[in-house]
Amino acid sequence: MEEFIKSFLWIVLELTLLFVGISFIISLLQGYIPYEKIEKKLSESNKVVASIIAILFAFITPFCSCSTIPVVVNMLKNKIPFSIVMVFLFASPVLDPTILTIMGVVMGWKVTIIYTLITTVFSIVIGFTLDRLGFQKYVKNVIMTGFDSEKKKFNVSHAINETWSLMKSVYPYLIIGAAIGAVIHGLVPTEFIAKWFGHDAWWLIPIAALIGIPLYIRLSSMIPISQILILKGMALGPVMAMMISSAGASLPEIILLKSIFRKQLIIAFIGSVLTMSTISGFVFYII
Repeated sequence: MEEFIKSFLWIVLELTLLFVGISFIISLLQGYIPYEKIEKKLSESNKVVASIIAILFAFITPFCSCSTIPVVVNMLKNKIPFSIVMVFLFASPVLDPTILTIMGVVMGWKVTIIYTLITTVFSIVIGFTLDRLGFQKYVKNVIMTGFDSEKKKFNVSHAINETWSLMKSVYPYLIIGAAIGAVIHGLVPTEFIAKWFGHDAWWLIPIAALIGIPLYIRLSSMIPISQILILKGMALGPVMAMMISSAGASLPEIILLKSIFRKQLIIAFIGSVLTMSTISGFVFYII
């Protein structure tokens, strides 16, 4: 029990300092982000340039998979090309700047850079592929209110409020992840994880990708869990596959997507996330 408490408090302290500091800085910087100009640029640029802008837009808007949906609806309403909207949909929940920074500190910058490159490339490829296959016809005519893309005033008070709001929505998942990580660290024998999950069995990767979606473990929760699993001897491939699938396609997000997508596109969305997470797992497996 003492080992669990020590491990839990250390993980919580480390993640709290990183989370609060980085979130505050990003909230300050968001006062400079011209959201309306970005959307206009997305609709006017050629698809290659627009896809890069969509990735950057996904990076500077630290939304979880569920809160991405209103932004997607707003983009569709503003006639932004379907392929670009899909690029944003796949990239936004997996390219959170706060979580990527924490990932770099906790799991190493090499892993974080590879993760960022893989998810970026797959988001673009999947977005263009779904467009090429004609999945745009499976988008429902839905108008959602409540999303405000207007530029917020740049000030410290607003940044504090934004940080507090983000803390309320995301921080509980960091605590849950820290608790699970502490349990794994203190109670699960290293030999058990190394024996069953530490070897180079390729079939562990697709299984981990499948497990990730119904678990609804957010990326913020998966980082402390992944750190402990890797320290315990679990192979990096399955860990990254589970991390990407859990962040990219949560059950609540899929339920929300049913309000704007028909089932054919939802199935394609889930299949695309599984493909992205599985292939990404194999890339880390090879590396």
